[in-house]
Amino acid sequence: MTRPILIRGARLLDPAHGMNATGDLLLRGGSVAACGGSIAPPDGALIVEANGLTAAPGFIDLHAHLREPGREDKETIATGAAAGARGGFTTLCCMPNTEPAIDSAALVDFIKQQAREAGPVRVLPIACVTRRRAGEELAEMEELASAGAVAFSDDGAPVATGHLMRMALTYAKQLGLPVIDHCEDYDITRGLGIHEGWVASRLGLAGYPSAGEESLLARDIALAEMTGGHFHAAHVSTQRGAELVRQAKARGVRITAEATPHHLTMSEEWVLGVHGAAEPAQPLVPGSYDTRAKVSPPLRSLSDRAALVEALREGVIDCVATDHAPHTFADKAVPFDEAAVGLTVLETAFGSLMGLVRDGALTLPVLVERLTAASARILGAAGDGLGALREGASADVVLFDEAEEWLVDASGFASKGKNTPLDGERLQGRVKLTIARGEIAYDDIGLPEGAAA
Repeated sequence: MTRPILIRGARLLDPAHGMNATGDLLLRGGSVAACGGSIAPPDGALIVEANGLTAAPGFIDLHAHLREPGREDKETIATGAAAGARGGFTTLCCMPNTEPAIDSAALVDFIKQQAREAGPVRVLPIACVTRRRAGEELAEMEELASAGAVAFSDDGAPVATGHLMRMALTYAKQLGLPVIDHCEDYDITRGLGIHEGWVASRLGLAGYPSAGEESLLARDIALAEMTGGHFHAAHVSTQRGAELVRQAKARGVRITAEATPHHLTMSEEWVLGVHGAAEPAQPLVPGSYDTRAKVSPPLRSLSDRAALVEALREGVIDCVATDHAPHTFADKAVPFDEAAVGLTVLETAFGSLMGLVRDGALTLPVLVERLTAASARILGAAGDGLGALREGASADVVLFDEAEEWLVDASGFASKGKNTPLDGERLQGRVKLTIARGEIAYDDIGLPEGAAA
């Protein structure tokens, strides 16, 4: 049993229950024991003086690539969990595009065992829709759900055919789990890693059109409407995609959607090496063809980015998910067309998103809700007790400083992946303490050594 933890004098922010007030928070036995007001410390409690910091529910990431088994050179469950803790995440849902893919109960059990050994950060396995993610036949979905899978996805690739997606939605509905799809029409997009826009033209690269995402999104919406299954749209990146989600929700389709920190805060100009607006006449700079900014779906236009932020604010896009995709240096140190797609995100997500709060595009309670309670709702039964500070909820807490500025130094990441175009950027808003299931998972406050014992 861990010691009780009393966080004293924090700004308590729990959007799920309308809490936004200064007070104390007591964690005991892996649960929230009391929240709000002045709380007397129980015997033996570890007392954390918040000193103006904000306490919120631990962040929940519905979309992370932890690479284990098979690509431990890129990431392991242990290093991914450590990176998540540094970013304030107490729950990570890991995608099944591992080697071998997570398509059996034995592999779900393996993920759970590795997570138990890694520490207190919760790692929930997402299992394949199709065997080996080959897009030919459905995986044993009931077996996978019984083993502990919390959703199904072939992420890294779309569900290959409409028939397979229809069947997956039908079976997953019976199991009470969502099907998460990476919406990409490979006939239009295969091998392309930059948005089809003026930056692609300026760099002389073939572009990935928005329709390559939106056409599969429309297919999946139609199939969710037909079957009544829960379709979760991964990493929506376009204005039209957000509008398709909006219209589907208005019709009563059972759809939820996520957007990533990078699609909400970056745009196609980052591939050009410009971290902000630029003009078509922009000269090339030493940072042009930045493979660290190559991701799928690609970073879109500034207008797409603005539409995504607005859709997130409104709740049309339900939550933020990182799509954390660590790669080796060699994966990115090649010509742009040959580089792997994906960014390392877990440790920079909160700091980058806080820029939207400072700019007035989102309020802090809305941002926290989209990182916590909204994700817990999408998880259904697996999210019970998560994303809240109410009494009886899981003792998952992040303590952060809204104002602290810090320099991103990818070389110091806990993640094995250092592939972020934010390396060297200054962010404002920093995680100071992460508590997962009542245990300290990350400490940047400087608590006494052995304080959590």
